[in-house]
Amino acid sequence: MANMQIVFLGTSCSAPTKERNLSSVALKFEGNTLLFDCPEGTQRQMMRSGISYMRIEHIFISHLHADHLLGLPGLIATMSMHRRDYPLNIYGPKGISERVKTALKLALMQCNFEVRTKEIMREGTLLQGKDFSVKAVKLKHDVPCYGFVFEETGKAGEFNKKKALELGIPEGPLFGKLQNGETISIGNKKISPAQVMDYTKARKGRKICYITDTLPGAQYVPAIRDADVLIHESAFLEKMRERAKETFHCTARQAGEIAERAHVKALYLIHISPRHKDVKQSENEARMVFANSIAPNDLDAVEL
Repeated sequence: MANMQIVFLGTSCSAPTKERNLSSVALKFEGNTLLFDCPEGTQRQMMRSGISYMRIEHIFISHLHADHLLGLPGLIATMSMHRRDYPLNIYGPKGISERVKTALKLALMQCNFEVRTKEIMREGTLLQGKDFSVKAVKLKHDVPCYGFVFEETGKAGEFNKKKALELGIPEGPLFGKLQNGETISIGNKKISPAQVMDYTKARKGRKICYITDTLPGAQYVPAIRDADVLIHESAFLEKMRERAKETFHCTARQAGEIAERAHVKALYLIHISPRHKDVKQSENEARMVFANSIAPNDLDAVEL
């Protein structure tokens, strides 16, 4: 199984504190580093955590509020200063292309690499890699906002090369067809995948969900169902439930309820209001309905 690491670069919302930067998460997987949101201070948090910003090829911006994208100008400028020579892909709601153009102007320098933008207009797959995909799921905030679902490609089973050769199948494209579930023909003989595949060694891919800045709702539960890790906003404690509703946010308890409803394995609480000095209060509140709830500190890393 490939190594996978989640790094919490920041856990605060609206404004940073002495202890917590604004919310951002990096996901490292098989040489890829994916960045989810890029508020001010993100590149310094990456330096502190040992993440190379030069390895980032894809940045996913949930929405266009300042506390989720103001780190882009500085990050792009630093990448350019260090002679990056390969493209950077940035995904975000309608308007992200204009924001990136502004970021390039703010950087006050000629960018020496290509910055590509993709505006999210609807739910669905944004990125399809060899071993993973990233999908957008619509959230309910006061501006267009999307959550992101990372899914590792699962393993259907283990291919028995020795058995395939014994059956007279030549090495090459036919091996791939069998592994993809297709029945093939060798002369007058048909060979099914079951004859060369050990399905007892099948493995489901891991699933990581990043949900921030939203009212809690049933609309995104199907997309996050059975996730290995749900990273979910919990801006307020339950005593400020009305304030959460007014600002299109969640309480820690509501995040726990969503986790319970979606049958996820673990819940990590981020985007916690600076007014809540002790994040353990948020953790304890979520645990009242979902036991495996964690309020991480900045720069905490989770290995999967």
